[in-house]
Amino acid sequence: MKKIVVHSPGNYSHLKVEDHPDLVPQDHEVVVATRAAGVNYADCCVRWGVYESAKRLVGWPITPGFEFSGIVSSIGNQVTRFKVGDPVFGVSFFGAYASQIKIPEKHLFAVPTSFSLEQAAGFPAVFMTAYHALFQLIRLPKHAKVLIHSAGGGVGSALVQLSNANQFESIAVVGASHKVEYVKSLGASHIIDKSKVDLWKRVHDLASNGLDAVLDANGHTTLRAGYQALRPTGKLVAYGSHELLPQGPSGRMNYLKAALGLLQLPRFNPIQLITDNKSVIGFNLSFLFDRDDLVTEGMNQLLEWVHFNKIQPPKVTLFPFEKAGEAHRLIESGQSTGKLILVF
Repeated sequence: MKKIVVHSPGNYSHLKVEDHPDLVPQDHEVVVATRAAGVNYADCCVRWGVYESAKRLVGWPITPGFEFSGIVSSIGNQVTRFKVGDPVFGVSFFGAYASQIKIPEKHLFAVPTSFSLEQAAGFPAVFMTAYHALFQLIRLPKHAKVLIHSAGGGVGSALVQLSNANQFESIAVVGASHKVEYVKSLGASHIIDKSKVDLWKRVHDLASNGLDAVLDANGHTTLRAGYQALRPTGKLVAYGSHELLPQGPSGRMNYLKAALGLLQLPRFNPIQLITDNKSVIGFNLSFLFDRDDLVTEGMNQLLEWVHFNKIQPPKVTLFPFEKAGEAHRLIESGQSTGKLILVF
């Protein structure tokens, strides 16, 4: 088998394609011949050495990748749900940038008939992140006003679809005009192109009484204003801090930029939260791998919505497996829409 291995933090050249022995499943495991793997911004953070769960739970060397699709090539003695030849997709605790992956049966799912293998590979990480943020962390009423930053990206576009499917009023924010039509096609109630209008003035125009929720992966540049835009009982949900990290062709960490951004992060006082009657919530989906109850519940609900055409497969842009660095460069630029997929 071949896989991409990162031995130390750095730029795109640190994504090394290596030969490794083929995998053999244990009792409850399935080996999948990988056809496609999703690329997420978190994979870049793994390569830079700043992704906390990768540092704490895996270390170096590491193979990035949280999601994949492919064909079952072998199964353990206790596997009951799948057989050799089945098309499947799943979530992995890293390791998906590989031509084979060994995964517990419980983390695998049958590919929906309406999905290609490439679309299936880009589905679980972003849709499970969006589902956890909207339905497992918080509870929102019908017609809640929800502000979604980075709405043209992977998680952002999933948040728009799930909001639309559940009758929330979505206010989708994009940073470039070429993303507007794509986000409109997802069913966003309102779209704010912050490259052309004042973001927070427009938010106030659309939600003068305040927002029910803000979904934010930007970090220090928008968290404070997002909190201020909440109505009483509103929730600020943070699931990333992209603005601390590089946005350019170098592929290297800018530690000065990151340090300055950290100094600008807002501090939320518990007493003030009580007084304001607002909530601030943060999460990292990779720490959920031991919560099979949440993952299973979330994926089953998402696949039901897929079955009833309430949500659609992600728009995908394909890259050859060996060109993972080019996919990383594009996702870091902030110019991509939908999901980037490595194909084998």
